[in-house]
Amino acid sequence: MNTLSIFRKVAVAEGLSYVFLVFIAMPLKYWADLPLAVKYTGWAHGVLFMLYMVILIMAWQEYKWNFKKVVLIGFASLLPFAPFWVDKKLKEDNLNKSW
Repeated sequence: MNTLSIFRKVAVAEGLSYVFLVFIAMPLKYWADLPLAVKYTGWAHGVLFMLYMVILIMAWQEYKWNFKKVVLIGFASLLPFAPFWVDKKLKEDNLNKSW
């Protein structure tokens, strides 16, 4: 398994954890008084976020991506649905070098 395929999997997992944290765990914490939902989901999301950044740096070095692309991909991790877009673009990029 190469760095790009690992990064794509981590991006999807990080995106799912972020969506779950924002749209499920946070409402459970504040509307249902279940703070453990945020504790565990937040912990998992934090680990996945760090992994996302580490593997992004590894992919940057391995694939010689330009700085603008790396910043865009890094910024995408801060928006709830953007990691899914990153996965799609990287899949397309792997097929036809689109961006």
